[in-house]
Amino acid sequence: MFSKILIANRGEIAIRVARACKEMGITSVAVYSEADRDAPHVQACDEAFLIGPAIPSESYLSIEKIIQACKDSGAEAVHPGYGFLAENSDFARALDEAGINFIGPPASAIDAMGSKTMAREVMEKAGVPIVPGATEPAKDLDEARAQAEQAGYPVACKAVGGGGGKGFRVAMTPDELQEAFEGSAREGEKFFSDDRVYVERYLENPRHVEVQVLADKHGNVIHLAERDCSIQRRHQKLIEEAPGPHVDEEMRDRIGKIATDAARAVGYFSAGTVEGMQVGTEYFFLEMNTRVQVEHCVTEMITGVDIVREQIKIAAGEELSLTQEDVEIDGWAIECRINAEKADKNFSPAPGPIDVYDEPSGPGIRVDSGVKAGSEVTPMYDPMVAKLIVWDNDRAAATKRMLRALDEYTIEPLSTLIPFHKAILQTEQWDRGETCKDLTEDKKWLKATKPEDTELPAPAEDEAEKVARDYLVEVSGKRFDVKVIGEASGFAAAGPAPAAGGAKPKREKRAGGSGGGGGPVLASPLQGSIFKLEVAEGAEVKEGDLICIIEAMKMENEITAHKDGKVSKVSISVGDAVASGDPLVTIE
Repeated sequence: MFSKILIANRGEIAIRVARACKEMGITSVAVYSEADRDAPHVQACDEAFLIGPAIPSESYLSIEKIIQACKDSGAEAVHPGYGFLAENSDFARALDEAGINFIGPPASAIDAMGSKTMAREVMEKAGVPIVPGATEPAKDLDEARAQAEQAGYPVACKAVGGGGGKGFRVAMTPDELQEAFEGSAREGEKFFSDDRVYVERYLENPRHVEVQVLADKHGNVIHLAERDCSIQRRHQKLIEEAPGPHVDEEMRDRIGKIATDAARAVGYFSAGTVEGMQVGTEYFFLEMNTRVQVEHCVTEMITGVDIVREQIKIAAGEELSLTQEDVEIDGWAIECRINAEKADKNFSPAPGPIDVYDEPSGPGIRVDSGVKAGSEVTPMYDPMVAKLIVWDNDRAAATKRMLRALDEYTIEPLSTLIPFHKAILQTEQWDRGETCKDLTEDKKWLKATKPEDTELPAPAEDEAEKVARDYLVEVSGKRFDVKVIGEASGFAAAGPAPAAGGAKPKREKRAGGSGGGGGPVLASPLQGSIFKLEVAEGAEVKEGDLICIIEAMKMENEITAHKDGKVSKVSISVGDAVASGDPLVTIE
């Protein structure tokens, strides 16, 4: 067994791996960027090394710096977590050449499964059902059109090296193909340095069901049943559960065999996930993720198997600690991704500080978090700050437990998806086990998930500034939460302090409005950088027309015109950094 492991990641997954190392008696080594000097994952590890600035390409994505940190620390192995270099075959080969163990599959399996077209070809030859479509990337738009005609509309344009919803665009009709093809290529180049794209049939509103596999270096391959990850936005997961609400024993055995056959077909070892699309009783191979998944926690909760520990043992050459017959499913688990996003604004990223942070607790509750009070969620990295996982005897009970846990979760003043999760888990669609696509794509419904507005209107010209404070009071022995609004001058000092052990005072809300939504200036709704600019001064636009694309927290966010009119001023250029509230364009 290894004596020291370097964790080439950050956030909650780095902490998750560090905990497994501690339980196994292995020294853990953290790496961190300049932006993460005080991050919780740094404190969670036994040793830590600075590897560069906040920009991922110069720190967490730098193979040379990771290997140097291994040499400096004496680490014998590297756990990549997920994201960053986790599915980079060049990284796996570079570690091997440096005499360092990669806690993951062989580079050949990463190559085979990392390329979506190669994976489809391998699976088709192995007899695994795939979604109808191409097994080779399209050389150009004309070839993409031919692939689309053969697959049948609607189609999905997918980046060959894509994953996590990146490089995935849908064309419902031939007229939409060019935009989808070019968008997929652009994201593939940006996120995976590979602009190749292929086309397959787009299955409308399928269930996204995946199977967790474990395989060792001795030929043993098992599956740990399925997870349902159907509730998504922009093809990225929001809520996961295990087992699948529409998977029976017959289908579980069938898709489990598909998953283990897929792993054997590429000589796989380590933990991996075979993702597929469930349409009624049909199941199609989608892709294989050659790493631990974000949502591995729900599988751990229903099987009792520590997937990260198994990964480490497999990398050290040990056999699996259990057989397929040993795997039993107990109860139901649900995971909510707590992202720094505003669902009411179409899931726009919402980076910012965390002043107050209180996690839920109690029976059947697990929180995998990468933040604490005093943390800053920056736009440089993924918007997920924590995962809230619950377990109970069945789906209905697990849902009630999740709602209780969400009520207990306090993260302030950061905007998160907690209100969204509370809302969607109380819908008939969730109760029926639907994909909830009608809700996640309904902007009117999403707006209704906005938390209660605590902002005060701007004071009149002759009116004093006002502030609001929350108090806990007792009347005849009964406790009440009371909001008091008064003039700022002397108000805060005059108010009584909260009683010991009482609720913490919330940050004061001052008047000062956020700008009129109907005015001429279109302000940025988020912090990020201008990736694309679609208008010039003098252009005539209609409400809803695309103005620009802002890149933030690994996502492209389309900013549209808020009114009809002429663009009289453009305040931005491609590459500019913008903060929330900064002017983008003026439309008269």
